[in-house]
Amino acid sequence: MGWKPSLPSRPVLPESRRVLHLLTNSVPHTGSGYARRSHAILTAQQSAGWETLAVTRLGYPVQIGALHAKQRDVVDGVTYERILPRRVPPTMDRRLQQQTVELAGVAREFRPSVLHTTTHFVNGLVAREVAKALDIPWIYEVRGQLADTWASSRDESALQSERYELFTSREAEIMRSAGMVATLGESMKRNIMAVGVAEHKIMITPNAVGGAYLDTPIKHRDARAALGLEVNALYIGTVSSLVGYEGLDDLITAFALLAPRLPKLCLILVGDGTAAPGLRDQVQRLGLAGRTIFTGRVSPERARLYHLALDVFVVPRKDSAVTRAVTPLKPVEAMASERPVVASDLEALREIVTDNVNGRLTTPENPVRLAEVLQELLEDEDLRHRLGAAGREYVLATRTWQANALAYSKAYETLLSENSRRLN
Repeated sequence: MGWKPSLPSRPVLPESRRVLHLLTNSVPHTGSGYARRSHAILTAQQSAGWETLAVTRLGYPVQIGALHAKQRDVVDGVTYERILPRRVPPTMDRRLQQQTVELAGVAREFRPSVLHTTTHFVNGLVAREVAKALDIPWIYEVRGQLADTWASSRDESALQSERYELFTSREAEIMRSAGMVATLGESMKRNIMAVGVAEHKIMITPNAVGGAYLDTPIKHRDARAALGLEVNALYIGTVSSLVGYEGLDDLITAFALLAPRLPKLCLILVGDGTAAPGLRDQVQRLGLAGRTIFTGRVSPERARLYHLALDVFVVPRKDSAVTRAVTPLKPVEAMASERPVVASDLEALREIVTDNVNGRLTTPENPVRLAEVLQELLEDEDLRHRLGAAGREYVLATRTWQANALAYSKAYETLLSENSRRLN
Protein backbone atom coordinates (compact mmCIF):
# COMPACT_ATOMS: atom_id res chain seq x y z
CA MET A 1 0.00 0.00 0.00
CA GLY A 2 2.98 2.35 -0.33
CA TRP A 3 5.93 3.60 1.66
CA LYS A 4 5.89 3.63 5.45
CA PRO A 5 8.42 4.55 8.16
CA SER A 6 10.14 1.82 10.12
CA LEU A 7 11.44 1.25 13.64
CA PRO A 8 12.98 -1.70 15.46
CA SER A 9 10.70 -3.40 17.98
CA ARG A 10 11.50 -2.12 21.48
CA PRO A 11 8.47 -2.62 23.75
CA VAL A 12 8.08 -0.43 26.83
CA LEU A 13 6.38 -1.02 30.14
CA PRO A 14 3.55 1.52 29.87
CA GLU A 15 2.23 3.66 32.69
CA SER A 16 -1.48 3.28 33.47
CA ARG A 17 -3.84 6.07 32.35
CA ARG A 18 -1.22 7.88 30.33
CA VAL A 19 -1.99 8.93 26.72
CA LEU A 20 0.30 10.43 24.08
CA HIS A 21 -1.31 12.52 21.32
CA LEU A 22 0.32 13.19 17.94
CA LEU A 23 -1.14 16.40 16.43
CA THR A 24 -0.77 18.36 13.22
CA ASN A 25 -0.88 21.73 15.02
CA SER A 26 -1.91 23.18 18.36
CA VAL A 27 -2.53 26.19 20.54
CA PRO A 28 -1.04 28.67 21.29
CA HIS A 29 0.40 29.01 17.77
CA THR A 30 -2.74 27.96 15.85
CA GLY A 31 -6.32 28.90 16.73
CA SER A 32 -8.13 26.65 14.25
CA GLY A 33 -11.06 24.39 15.06
CA TYR A 34 -8.62 21.46 14.89
CA ALA A 35 -6.32 23.01 17.51
CA ARG A 36 -9.21 24.00 19.75
CA ARG A 37 -10.79 20.54 19.57
CA SER A 38 -7.45 18.95 20.48
CA HIS A 39 -7.00 21.27 23.44
CA ALA A 40 -10.53 20.63 24.66
CA ILE A 41 -10.01 16.85 24.48
CA LEU A 42 -6.68 17.06 26.32
CA THR A 43 -8.01 19.27 29.14
CA ALA A 44 -11.10 17.07 29.55
CA GLN A 45 -8.96 13.92 29.64
CA GLN A 46 -6.78 15.42 32.34
CA SER A 47 -9.88 16.27 34.35
CA ALA A 48 -10.97 12.64 33.91
CA GLY A 49 -7.75 11.38 35.50
CA TRP A 50 -5.52 10.77 32.46
CA GLU A 51 -1.97 12.10 32.23
CA THR A 52 -1.56 13.58 28.76
CA LEU A 53 1.27 14.71 26.52
CA ALA A 54 0.79 16.18 23.03
CA VAL A 55 3.51 16.15 20.36
CA THR A 56 3.14 18.19 17.17
CA ARG A 57 4.44 17.32 13.71
CA LEU A 58 8.05 17.72 12.65
CA GLY A 59 9.08 21.38 12.31
CA TYR A 60 5.87 22.85 13.71
CA PRO A 61 5.40 25.71 14.62
CA VAL A 62 8.62 27.11 13.09
CA GLN A 63 7.35 26.20 9.62
CA ILE A 64 4.33 28.50 10.07
CA GLY A 65 6.51 31.45 11.04
CA ALA A 66 7.02 31.04 14.80
CA LEU A 67 10.78 31.24 14.38
CA HIS A 68 11.51 31.55 18.09
CA ALA A 69 9.16 28.82 19.25
CA LYS A 70 10.02 26.98 22.42
CA GLN A 71 10.61 23.24 22.64
CA ARG A 72 7.62 22.98 24.97
CA ASP A 73 4.44 24.99 25.62
CA VAL A 74 2.13 24.53 28.57
CA VAL A 75 -1.39 25.87 28.05
CA ASP A 76 -4.07 25.45 30.74
CA GLY A 77 -1.95 22.69 32.26
CA VAL A 78 -1.62 20.79 28.95
CA THR A 79 1.93 20.15 27.72
CA TYR A 80 2.73 20.44 24.01
CA GLU A 81 6.11 19.04 22.97
CA ARG A 82 7.71 20.20 19.70
CA ILE A 83 9.93 18.24 17.31
CA LEU A 84 12.37 20.93 16.20
CA PRO A 85 15.61 19.39 14.89
CA ARG A 86 18.38 21.63 13.61
CA ARG A 87 18.04 20.12 10.16
CA VAL A 88 14.98 18.80 8.36
CA PRO A 89 15.44 16.33 5.46
CA PRO A 90 14.44 17.55 1.98
CA THR A 91 12.05 14.69 1.08
CA MET A 92 8.73 13.68 2.60
CA ASP A 93 9.68 10.06 3.30
CA ARG A 94 12.85 11.08 5.13
CA ARG A 95 10.97 13.74 7.10
CA LEU A 96 8.36 11.22 8.21
CA GLN A 97 11.09 8.74 9.13
CA GLN A 98 12.76 11.43 11.25
CA GLN A 99 9.45 12.33 12.88
CA THR A 100 8.82 8.64 13.64
CA VAL A 101 12.21 8.26 15.33
CA GLU A 102 11.76 11.48 17.32
CA LEU A 103 8.23 10.57 18.42
CA ALA A 104 9.39 7.10 19.47
CA GLY A 105 12.04 8.72 21.67
CA VAL A 106 9.45 10.90 23.39
CA ALA A 107 7.13 7.91 23.77
CA ARG A 108 9.79 5.69 25.34
CA GLU A 109 10.48 8.39 27.91
CA PHE A 110 6.79 9.16 28.59
CA ARG A 111 5.68 5.49 28.45
CA PRO A 112 2.03 5.96 27.46
CA SER A 113 -0.47 3.14 27.59
CA VAL A 114 -2.23 4.47 24.45
CA LEU A 115 -1.17 6.50 21.40
CA HIS A 116 -3.84 8.78 19.90
CA THR A 117 -3.56 10.63 16.58
CA THR A 118 -5.78 12.39 14.04
CA THR A 119 -6.33 12.75 10.32
CA HIS A 120 -4.70 12.95 7.94
CA PHE A 121 -2.94 9.71 7.04
CA VAL A 122 0.66 10.91 7.49
CA ASN A 123 -0.02 11.18 11.22
CA GLY A 124 -1.40 7.68 11.11
CA LEU A 125 1.69 6.32 9.34
CA VAL A 126 3.91 7.69 12.11
CA ALA A 127 1.66 6.75 15.03
CA ARG A 128 1.11 3.21 13.74
CA GLU A 129 4.83 2.49 13.49
CA VAL A 130 5.59 3.95 16.94
CA ALA A 131 2.74 2.00 18.54
CA LYS A 132 3.93 -1.20 16.86
CA ALA A 133 7.53 -0.67 18.01
CA LEU A 134 6.47 0.04 21.60
CA ASP A 135 3.76 -2.67 21.55
CA ILE A 136 0.94 -0.37 22.68
CA PRO A 137 -2.50 0.19 21.11
CA TRP A 138 -3.33 3.27 19.06
CA ILE A 139 -6.45 5.13 17.99
CA TYR A 140 -7.03 7.13 14.81
CA GLU A 141 -9.40 10.09 15.04
CA VAL A 142 -11.03 11.02 11.73
CA ARG A 143 -11.97 14.69 12.00
CA GLY A 144 -12.65 15.33 8.35
CA GLN A 145 -12.48 14.01 4.82
CA LEU A 146 -9.46 15.98 3.71
CA ALA A 147 -9.42 14.60 0.18
CA ASP A 148 -12.99 15.87 -0.24
CA THR A 149 -12.04 19.21 1.31
CA TRP A 150 -9.27 19.50 -1.29
CA ALA A 151 -11.63 18.49 -4.11
CA SER A 152 -14.35 20.92 -2.96
CA SER A 153 -12.30 23.91 -4.19
CA ARG A 154 -11.73 22.36 -7.65
CA ASP A 155 -13.88 21.20 -10.54
CA GLU A 156 -15.51 17.76 -10.62
CA SER A 157 -12.53 16.16 -12.40
CA ALA A 158 -10.64 16.33 -9.08
CA LEU A 159 -12.74 13.42 -7.81
CA GLN A 160 -11.34 11.21 -10.61
CA SER A 161 -7.74 12.40 -10.23
CA GLU A 162 -4.83 10.17 -9.24
CA ARG A 163 -4.12 12.43 -6.26
CA TYR A 164 -7.65 11.99 -4.92
CA GLU A 165 -7.54 8.22 -5.41
CA LEU A 166 -4.15 7.85 -3.70
CA PHE A 167 -5.17 10.10 -0.80
CA THR A 168 -8.40 8.23 -0.12
CA SER A 169 -6.75 4.82 -0.42
CA ARG A 170 -4.05 5.72 2.12
CA GLU A 171 -6.69 7.10 4.49
CA ALA A 172 -8.68 3.88 4.19
CA GLU A 173 -5.57 1.78 4.85
CA ILE A 174 -4.77 3.75 8.02
CA MET A 175 -8.34 3.50 9.29
CA ARG A 176 -8.43 -0.26 8.79
CA SER A 177 -5.12 -0.76 10.60
CA ALA A 178 -5.95 1.31 13.70
CA GLY A 179 -7.04 -0.37 16.89
CA MET A 180 -10.06 1.93 16.95
CA VAL A 181 -11.35 4.82 14.84
CA ALA A 182 -13.03 7.85 16.40
CA THR A 183 -15.09 10.27 14.33
CA LEU A 184 -17.48 13.20 14.60
CA GLY A 185 -20.88 11.83 13.62
CA GLU A 186 -23.06 9.19 12.04
CA SER A 187 -22.53 10.39 8.48
CA MET A 188 -18.76 10.10 8.78
CA LYS A 189 -19.16 6.76 10.54
CA ARG A 190 -21.03 5.36 7.53
CA ASN A 191 -18.28 6.59 5.20
CA ILE A 192 -15.65 4.88 7.38
CA MET A 193 -17.59 1.62 7.39
CA ALA A 194 -17.83 1.86 3.60
CA VAL A 195 -14.03 1.50 3.30
CA GLY A 196 -13.97 -1.70 5.33
CA VAL A 197 -13.72 -0.67 8.99
CA ALA A 198 -15.87 -2.86 11.22
CA GLU A 199 -18.65 -1.02 13.02
CA HIS A 200 -17.54 -2.22 16.46
CA LYS A 201 -14.17 -0.49 15.90
CA ILE A 202 -15.76 2.94 15.33
CA MET A 203 -16.74 5.36 18.09
CA ILE A 204 -18.40 8.76 17.81
CA THR A 205 -16.99 11.70 19.77
CA PRO A 206 -18.84 14.72 18.37
CA ASN A 207 -17.75 18.32 18.36
CA ALA A 208 -18.75 19.61 21.76
CA VAL A 209 -18.53 22.44 24.27
CA GLY A 210 -16.93 23.09 27.62
CA GLY A 211 -15.59 25.93 29.73
CA ALA A 212 -17.47 29.21 29.43
CA TYR A 213 -20.00 27.71 27.01
CA LEU A 214 -21.40 25.70 29.92
CA ASP A 215 -22.09 28.89 31.90
CA THR A 216 -25.47 30.63 31.71
CA PRO A 217 -25.31 32.88 28.61
CA ILE A 218 -25.20 36.62 29.22
CA LYS A 219 -27.90 38.82 27.69
CA HIS A 220 -27.88 40.06 24.10
CA ARG A 221 -27.47 43.66 25.14
CA ASP A 222 -24.49 42.93 27.38
CA ALA A 223 -22.65 40.99 24.66
CA ARG A 224 -23.31 43.72 22.13
CA ALA A 225 -22.19 46.45 24.52
CA ALA A 226 -18.96 44.53 25.19
CA LEU A 227 -18.31 44.37 21.42
CA GLY A 228 -19.25 48.00 20.75
CA LEU A 229 -22.27 47.02 18.65
CA GLU A 230 -25.59 48.87 18.39
CA VAL A 231 -27.69 47.15 21.05
CA ASN A 232 -31.07 47.64 19.33
CA ALA A 233 -30.10 46.37 15.87
CA LEU A 234 -30.88 42.95 14.39
CA TYR A 235 -27.86 40.77 13.66
CA ILE A 236 -27.45 37.67 11.54
CA GLY A 237 -24.13 36.05 10.80
CA THR A 238 -21.66 33.33 11.54
CA VAL A 239 -18.34 32.47 13.17
CA SER A 240 -16.46 30.40 10.62
CA SER A 241 -13.52 29.92 8.33
CA LEU A 242 -14.29 32.08 5.29
CA VAL A 243 -13.91 29.42 2.61
CA GLY A 244 -15.96 28.57 -0.43
CA TYR A 245 -17.87 25.52 0.79
CA GLU A 246 -19.24 27.46 3.78
CA GLY A 247 -21.65 29.19 1.36
CA LEU A 248 -21.25 32.68 2.77
CA ASP A 249 -21.83 34.20 -0.65
CA ASP A 250 -25.35 32.78 -0.43
CA LEU A 251 -25.76 34.35 3.02
CA ILE A 252 -24.72 37.75 1.63
CA THR A 253 -27.20 37.38 -1.24
CA ALA A 254 -29.95 36.50 1.26
CA PHE A 255 -28.95 39.52 3.37
CA ALA A 256 -29.26 41.74 0.29
CA LEU A 257 -32.83 40.48 -0.18
CA LEU A 258 -33.68 41.15 3.47
CA ALA A 259 -31.93 44.49 3.90
CA PRO A 260 -34.65 46.67 2.27
CA ARG A 261 -37.38 44.95 4.33
CA LEU A 262 -35.54 45.09 7.67
CA PRO A 263 -33.73 48.44 8.03
CA LYS A 264 -32.21 47.51 11.41
CA LEU A 265 -30.67 44.29 10.07
CA CYS A 266 -26.86 43.92 9.96
CA LEU A 267 -24.56 41.07 8.94
CA ILE A 268 -21.53 39.93 10.96
CA LEU A 269 -18.92 37.54 9.53
CA VAL A 270 -16.38 36.46 12.14
CA GLY A 271 -13.24 34.76 10.86
CA ASP A 272 -10.93 34.80 7.88
CA GLY A 273 -9.97 32.62 4.95
CA THR A 274 -9.41 32.34 1.23
CA ALA A 275 -12.95 33.48 0.34
CA ALA A 276 -12.72 36.71 2.36
CA PRO A 277 -11.63 39.04 -0.50
CA GLY A 278 -14.43 37.84 -2.77
CA LEU A 279 -17.01 38.20 0.02
CA ARG A 280 -15.85 41.75 0.72
CA ASP A 281 -16.16 42.58 -2.99
CA GLN A 282 -19.66 41.10 -3.07
CA VAL A 283 -20.75 43.23 -0.13
CA GLN A 284 -19.33 46.36 -1.80
CA ARG A 285 -21.10 45.61 -5.10
CA LEU A 286 -24.42 45.17 -3.30
CA GLY A 287 -24.03 48.44 -1.42
CA LEU A 288 -24.09 46.71 1.97
CA ALA A 289 -20.65 47.68 3.31
CA GLY A 290 -22.17 50.06 5.86
CA ARG A 291 -24.31 47.27 7.33
CA THR A 292 -21.74 44.43 7.23
CA ILE A 293 -18.98 43.74 9.73
CA PHE A 294 -15.94 41.61 8.83
CA THR A 295 -14.06 41.03 12.09
CA GLY A 296 -11.16 38.92 10.82
CA ARG A 297 -9.76 36.35 13.22
CA VAL A 298 -10.67 36.90 16.85
CA SER A 299 -9.83 35.24 20.16
CA PRO A 300 -12.02 32.38 21.42
CA GLU A 301 -13.36 34.67 24.16
CA ARG A 302 -14.37 37.31 21.64
CA ALA A 303 -15.85 34.67 19.31
CA ARG A 304 -18.14 33.59 22.14
CA LEU A 305 -19.31 37.19 22.57
CA TYR A 306 -20.19 37.33 18.86
CA HIS A 307 -22.19 34.12 19.23
CA LEU A 308 -24.13 35.77 22.05
CA ALA A 309 -24.61 39.03 20.13
CA LEU A 310 -26.32 37.45 17.11
CA ASP A 311 -30.07 37.09 16.75
CA VAL A 312 -29.63 34.17 14.35
CA PHE A 313 -26.54 32.07 13.67
CA VAL A 314 -26.36 30.90 10.04
CA VAL A 315 -24.60 27.85 8.56
CA PRO A 316 -25.32 28.20 4.81
CA ARG A 317 -22.98 25.42 3.65
CA LYS A 318 -22.83 24.36 0.00
CA ASP A 319 -23.88 20.82 -0.93
CA SER A 320 -20.64 18.83 -1.34
CA ALA A 321 -19.13 15.56 -0.18
CA VAL A 322 -17.27 17.24 2.66
CA THR A 323 -20.25 19.25 3.94
CA ARG A 324 -22.57 16.26 3.76
CA ALA A 325 -20.19 14.30 6.01
CA VAL A 326 -18.51 16.73 8.42
CA THR A 327 -20.37 18.39 11.30
CA PRO A 328 -18.72 21.72 12.19
CA LEU A 329 -18.01 22.93 15.73
CA LYS A 330 -19.28 26.51 15.50
CA PRO A 331 -23.03 25.80 15.32
CA VAL A 332 -22.67 23.59 18.40
CA GLU A 333 -21.14 26.56 20.21
CA ALA A 334 -23.91 28.81 18.92
CA MET A 335 -26.56 26.44 20.26
CA ALA A 336 -24.79 26.33 23.62
CA SER A 337 -25.02 30.13 23.54
CA GLU A 338 -28.82 29.85 23.17
CA ARG A 339 -28.76 31.14 19.60
CA PRO A 340 -31.20 29.73 17.05
CA VAL A 341 -29.28 28.14 14.17
CA VAL A 342 -30.36 28.22 10.52
CA ALA A 343 -28.43 25.59 8.59
CA SER A 344 -28.34 24.01 5.16
CA ASP A 345 -30.37 20.81 5.01
CA LEU A 346 -27.41 18.44 4.76
CA GLU A 347 -26.94 15.04 6.38
CA ALA A 348 -24.17 16.13 8.76
CA LEU A 349 -26.03 19.24 9.90
CA ARG A 350 -29.25 17.27 10.45
CA GLU A 351 -27.32 15.43 13.17
CA ILE A 352 -27.42 18.58 15.32
CA VAL A 353 -30.25 20.76 13.94
CA THR A 354 -33.80 19.43 14.05
CA ASP A 355 -36.10 21.64 11.99
CA ASN A 356 -38.51 23.72 14.09
CA VAL A 357 -37.21 22.08 17.29
CA ASN A 358 -33.80 23.60 18.00
CA GLY A 359 -33.26 25.51 14.75
CA ARG A 360 -34.27 25.68 11.12
CA LEU A 361 -33.10 23.83 8.03
CA THR A 362 -33.12 25.36 4.58
CA THR A 363 -32.27 24.31 1.03
CA PRO A 364 -28.52 24.61 0.36
CA GLU A 365 -27.39 27.08 -2.31
CA ASN A 366 -30.82 28.74 -2.37
CA PRO A 367 -30.47 32.34 -1.08
CA VAL A 368 -34.14 33.13 -1.73
CA ARG A 369 -35.33 30.33 0.55
CA LEU A 370 -32.64 31.22 3.10
CA ALA A 371 -33.93 34.80 3.18
CA GLU A 372 -37.49 33.56 3.74
CA VAL A 373 -36.48 31.38 6.69
CA LEU A 374 -34.38 34.15 8.21
CA GLN A 375 -37.22 36.65 7.90
CA GLU A 376 -39.61 34.30 9.69
CA LEU A 377 -37.20 34.10 12.63
CA LEU A 378 -36.26 37.77 12.65
CA GLU A 379 -39.92 38.77 12.86
CA ASP A 380 -40.73 36.34 15.69
CA GLU A 381 -38.68 36.97 18.83
CA ASP A 382 -40.56 34.32 20.83
CA LEU A 383 -39.69 31.67 18.22
CA ARG A 384 -36.02 32.67 18.35
CA HIS A 385 -36.03 32.29 22.14
CA ARG A 386 -37.79 28.91 21.98
CA LEU A 387 -35.43 27.44 19.39
CA GLY A 388 -32.38 28.88 21.16
CA ALA A 389 -33.38 27.43 24.52
CA ALA A 390 -34.03 24.02 22.96
CA GLY A 391 -30.64 24.12 21.23
CA ARG A 392 -28.80 24.82 24.47
CA GLU A 393 -30.68 22.05 26.28
CA TYR A 394 -29.75 19.59 23.51
CA VAL A 395 -26.05 20.50 23.52
CA LEU A 396 -25.67 20.34 27.30
CA ALA A 397 -27.35 16.93 27.33
CA THR A 398 -25.42 15.35 24.45
CA ARG A 399 -22.32 17.30 23.43
CA THR A 400 -19.82 18.15 26.16
CA TRP A 401 -16.08 17.53 26.20
CA GLN A 402 -16.43 15.80 29.58
CA ALA A 403 -18.74 13.21 28.00
CA ASN A 404 -16.25 12.72 25.16
CA ALA A 405 -13.41 12.22 27.64
CA LEU A 406 -15.37 9.44 29.33
CA ALA A 407 -16.05 7.83 25.95
CA TYR A 408 -12.34 7.93 25.12
CA SER A 409 -11.53 6.38 28.51
CA LYS A 410 -13.82 3.44 27.77
CA ALA A 411 -12.33 3.02 24.29
CA TYR A 412 -8.78 3.10 25.64
CA GLU A 413 -9.66 0.51 28.28
CA THR A 414 -11.13 -1.74 25.59
CA LEU A 415 -7.97 -1.42 23.49
CA LEU A 416 -5.76 -2.10 26.50
CA SER A 417 -7.77 -5.18 27.41
CA GLU A 418 -7.51 -6.51 23.84
CA ASN A 419 -3.76 -5.80 23.79
CA SER A 420 -3.27 -7.58 27.10
CA ARG A 421 -5.13 -10.68 25.85
CA ARG A 422 -3.00 -10.71 22.70
CA LEU A 423 0.25 -10.53 24.69
CA ASN A 424 -0.84 -13.30 27.04
